[in-house]
Amino acid sequence: MDSAGVFLPIIAALPFLGALLPGLMIQAGRNTCTVFTAAPTILALALLMLCVPSVLRGEVLTYHIDWLPSLGLNVNFMLDGLGLLFAGMILGIGFLIIIYARFYLSREDPMGQFFTYLLLFQGAMVGIVLSDNILLLLVFWELTSLSSFLLIGYWKHLPEGRQGARMALVVTGMGGLAMIAGMLILGNIAGSYDLSVILTQKDAIQASPMYLPALILILAGCFTKSAQFPFHFWLPHAMAAPTPVSAYLHSATMVKAGLFLMARMWPVLAGTPEWFWIVASTGLITMVIGAKIALFKDDLKALLAFSTVSHLGLITLLLGLGTKAAAVVAMFHIINHATFKAALFMTAGIVDHEAHTRDIKRLGGLRHLMPITFTIATVAALSMAGIPPLNGFLSKEMMLEEVAHTHWIGPAWMMGAVATLGALFSVAYSFRYIAHVFLGRQRHDYPTHPHDPGFGMWAAPAFLTVLVVLIGFMPMTFAGDLVRVSAQAVTGGEPHVKIYHWHGLVPAFWMSVVAVIGGAVMLALHAPLMRLWNATPRPEAKVMFDAVTRAATRGATALTDGVHDGSLMRNAAVFAVVVPVLGWFAFAAGGMAPPTREPLPVALVPAVGWIILLVATALLVVYHRARFTALVLLGIVGLMVSLGFVYFSAPDLALTQISVEVVTIILLLLALNFLPRETPAESGGARRLRDGVIAVAGGAAVTGLTYAILVRDFAQESISAFHLANSYKGGGGTNVVNVILVDFRGYDTFGEIIVLGIAALVIFALTDTVLKGPGGRWLASWDPDTNPEGQAGDRHPLMMVVATRVMMPIALMVGAYIFLRGHNEPGGGFIAGLIVAIAFLMQYMASGFAWAEARQRVTYHATIGLGVLIAALTGVGAWLAGRPFLTSDYGYLHYPPIEEFEWATAMAFDLGVFLTVVGAVMLALQSLSSMARRTGETVNVFPMDVNPAREEGGESGGDT
Repeated sequence: MDSAGVFLPIIAALPFLGALLPGLMIQAGRNTCTVFTAAPTILALALLMLCVPSVLRGEVLTYHIDWLPSLGLNVNFMLDGLGLLFAGMILGIGFLIIIYARFYLSREDPMGQFFTYLLLFQGAMVGIVLSDNILLLLVFWELTSLSSFLLIGYWKHLPEGRQGARMALVVTGMGGLAMIAGMLILGNIAGSYDLSVILTQKDAIQASPMYLPALILILAGCFTKSAQFPFHFWLPHAMAAPTPVSAYLHSATMVKAGLFLMARMWPVLAGTPEWFWIVASTGLITMVIGAKIALFKDDLKALLAFSTVSHLGLITLLLGLGTKAAAVVAMFHIINHATFKAALFMTAGIVDHEAHTRDIKRLGGLRHLMPITFTIATVAALSMAGIPPLNGFLSKEMMLEEVAHTHWIGPAWMMGAVATLGALFSVAYSFRYIAHVFLGRQRHDYPTHPHDPGFGMWAAPAFLTVLVVLIGFMPMTFAGDLVRVSAQAVTGGEPHVKIYHWHGLVPAFWMSVVAVIGGAVMLALHAPLMRLWNATPRPEAKVMFDAVTRAATRGATALTDGVHDGSLMRNAAVFAVVVPVLGWFAFAAGGMAPPTREPLPVALVPAVGWIILLVATALLVVYHRARFTALVLLGIVGLMVSLGFVYFSAPDLALTQISVEVVTIILLLLALNFLPRETPAESGGARRLRDGVIAVAGGAAVTGLTYAILVRDFAQESISAFHLANSYKGGGGTNVVNVILVDFRGYDTFGEIIVLGIAALVIFALTDTVLKGPGGRWLASWDPDTNPEGQAGDRHPLMMVVATRVMMPIALMVGAYIFLRGHNEPGGGFIAGLIVAIAFLMQYMASGFAWAEARQRVTYHATIGLGVLIAALTGVGAWLAGRPFLTSDYGYLHYPPIEEFEWATAMAFDLGVFLTVVGAVMLALQSLSSMARRTGETVNVFPMDVNPAREEGGESGGDT
């Protein structure tokens, strides 16, 4: 690890950390918000500059953090020449975009939100170019899709903005999914997911039979992100975004991500016929199609968008050629394109901002009114056209030189001719941008009277235009070293970098002359060519995309509605049928070793318990319509399961099961008060017979599978041996079950108590909504189907009241005892929470809800929240100690005259479990009881009214 490598994770993290600031700083004003947005970008750029000397010496800076090494997912960063080039563009142009956006956005635009999205996107892009792990790269790759979705759809009030954002997300997201598969294949071939390792496995990768699938899948991700044919259509529709977004996405970031990945993978994927034919052909076709469409676009940003598509195709073509010289030209044109294209988009934004239109037909003659903007736009457009001595000319000439000596299809000159045609269109639309917007007579019908904006808006494009000129005049001084180290990272060797203006009367010179003259002629004939273009039928990509998405949506809706029609019975039936069929297929198709274990003899008591369990289950099926009877039978089933746990020496499970049974039976009894006594029959005899057959088949399949497992030894040793061996020395407890719950699988338990708390909150929210709406009025007038003659006359038997008062402290003491012994003996926070909840339930049952609620000191919402918070802080404490989340620690303390005792951090986690369980159970009880009180009825099982006798100093114990 190089000493400068420590900066890499900081550079990657700064934009994400900075994204927290704009939303807060906007309250202090637009200038303050801009300063705090630019600060993390400037700081990251400064740290990157500190790494420049090392990279220019040919060093590769790395930084490694083990995250999930078992999965191959590590937070590894790498900075070489290629990463330096792209990171510099992302941060440098990002800073200029921030300054430009400050003056471009109106006061009605939420600037804090915009800058937050921009920094999130910037961080995702920096993460891509600095990643040394393809899984980490994929994470950042998907973040670019999500954050660009927010940027493109920033103007949410515009339908085209929302549609453009969705289109970009769908196209790039689908490509991203394909690329994930390709990257996983590539990592599997190389035996590592670290890029620094993969880039050394060229021979193994290209010799693998999975090379072509991996290549196609990875290129699908690159082509969709970089808008290559046939995925080029999404990029122009992203023009609905504010111009700062367009300038950033099209010059240095979003669309360059695909180019970066092709360049990054060039050492191991390039050099094969498959690479040449797929990449070079796609790039060449995209270059010509994009340039042709750009010529006939009247919207300034649409013209520039399709020109971006064309130049991205040009760079893709160069990478596809597979030669070191072409890779050098590709790196050089990436720099040039970033400078002139960002400047052009900003000038288009200035024109739109000042003239209130981007329609070229409504513009012209702006050189008289906007001389500064005209100068900037002209220089940048001439560079885009490839006019000497600007930087765009240099890379265009070098590109033509490469394609002139490359054989593609047909005659040897075919690729050169097609590339020249693309360059000709490029000259034509560049000249049009100058002539039709700024030249000609001054008009008097602009939507508003345009003029040059203030310095803040034209400073950024002016700076980029200065770079265009400087690189054009002194390319080796201002870009030579950067091109050299970036090309060296791509090709893996020392490239020959020699950039000069005059190449002699070589084919590239004549191709360039043809392109310039042909472009000028095409501009002169633009009007008739435009009429011909409009009269020619052609496929519209947007129409095709909309048709495909509509068809896919209809198909998905039909499939979803057909499978998930809301019928739980149907879903259960499908599951019950499919599982036995698959099980039968597995048994029939594969061999199975003979049994290795003899069945154990069955004692009388377990057999009786098993028969009771079967009978209760069968009766539950028969009498399921009688809800109260079914609930009693359900309790019997739970009791027999608890006894089964006891028989198999699982006291923790038995205690948990029996506690859960008591709590759920009481809550279900209360819920049954709001339901009819019997469930109405919903199916006929034939359907019940069919369901019975399916159920028996499913049960028989599960029984057979269970028996097959029980009579055979496991192929591998069970993990239980590990838990038994490490329970005490690793977790400090002899109760293996509890140690598993609070240490080995503590994260699972943490998630479970969160789900339990959420369930209680949902019950509360639902009942509260019902009580406040029409349902509350219905409950107030509801006359439940009760039988007064069957009710006991005494709603609150005095014996029960007295017994529960006496048992309350005993139950609490038992709960505390179970809680404290749980780490070494059967018990723990979950069981203790259920026992304490039962103690509270007894008070509610005996004396009524209002009596108990009047003595309540803690809200159950707070109890749930406190429990989850304590559990979370326990896990964070392990982090602070440098150990994995929720790793427990323990030690022994001795305070005379108390004997030495153990103290474990697991007790704090168990306390969180305890509080969450108590709060969840009691909140559910409170919610259901509130509905019962609204009815004005007293329920035998759970009475809401209390004996009117005065207790404790004259307090009324009655509900009203």
